[in-house]
Amino acid sequence: MKKNFVKGIALASLAFALVTVSCSDDDKTTTTPSSFVVDRNNLQGSITDGEVVLESGTYKLTGELFVRTGAKLTIKPGVIIQATENTNGVVRYIAIAQGGQIDVQGTSSQPVVMTAELHAPGSWGGLVICGKAPINKGVSATAEVGYQLTYGGTVANDNSGTIKYLRVEYPGYQYSASKEFNGVSFFGVGSGTTVENVQVVESSDDGFEWFGGTVNTKNLVVLNTASAVGDDLFDWTEGWTGTNENWYGKRTNNGNRGIEADTNSDDNDAPPISNPTINNLTLIGSGEADTSTESQALKLRVGTKGKFNNVVLSGWKTGFDVQHTDGKTYVGNGELKATRVKFENVTTKSVGADDAGTAFDASAIYTEDNTANGAGNGTAKPTWANGWTTGL
Repeated sequence: MKKNFVKGIALASLAFALVTVSCSDDDKTTTTPSSFVVDRNNLQGSITDGEVVLESGTYKLTGELFVRTGAKLTIKPGVIIQATENTNGVVRYIAIAQGGQIDVQGTSSQPVVMTAELHAPGSWGGLVICGKAPINKGVSATAEVGYQLTYGGTVANDNSGTIKYLRVEYPGYQYSASKEFNGVSFFGVGSGTTVENVQVVESSDDGFEWFGGTVNTKNLVVLNTASAVGDDLFDWTEGWTGTNENWYGKRTNNGNRGIEADTNSDDNDAPPISNPTINNLTLIGSGEADTSTESQALKLRVGTKGKFNNVVLSGWKTGFDVQHTDGKTYVGNGELKATRVKFENVTTKSVGADDAGTAFDASAIYTEDNTANGAGNGTAKPTWANGWTTGL
């Protein structure tokens, strides 16, 4: 009996061990190494296959870095990617092409930082992501920045990867007066993509801009203080329809608007019409020191729709500036609406003008509520921004 009992225990132990090994093997994530060779002092080129992992420390971005179809760029917590000074005419930027993926694995205590050697707005191109989600410029289009990057399509849930705890500093490189990088540019990015806890600092063009797509976001921050920064904190166009939570934008300079939004300037009714939802929004202008002619918290033009809830607007000459006859219609029927809005030091709460330039009463766009706390803490730094943001 004793022998059989011991034997039984031994067999049971062996079976347990085999099951444990089997489960462990099943849980392992297999990745395919890439043929791309990483040089941390000369990071540039095209990743065309497998996964490239940036493990730790600082990597010098010396040119264009593309992540092509079927390839993946993974960036571990605390990694710094530093764009070198543009002395050879080659723009430094990171572009995720259609079918490529990025996986930014930052944490609150160890964010991933994409920055520049030269601490000045416009020092490099920032991050560009191209997906296959719907846009209203046709089935597909070519991105205004980068090198022949296609975006748009019919895959609403397209997945370009995951971005968590990322800080992008001093982007917005300008090719010409009409062609300029943003901090982070979303071209037709799909809702399968995760974007959470991202800050853009001192971008000479828009902090974040969406060109169509369906991507959703959470916990976005833009900070502009430099006199050379002259554009918007947030911007969308071409039929973007994402759902968003917690945006905090602040400028202390004479830049442009908090939000500039439109849909399609050539065909205002082209589907899909821009129609994002933004819950918990704080936009802070520079108040009485502002000499800008574009001091609008939200400039909503050429027929964009949108829903905003729990909004704090502070330090702007104008709160809501609604332009275009379609905008007038959407204010009237509630498709362009802001609920629970708190105004602080805003000279004019709303203005409106149709296609002919005739003024209309746009006050129906908002309902006031002085208990609104915007991104979470009114005009003060939100608690969710602690640890990983800078300058607030």
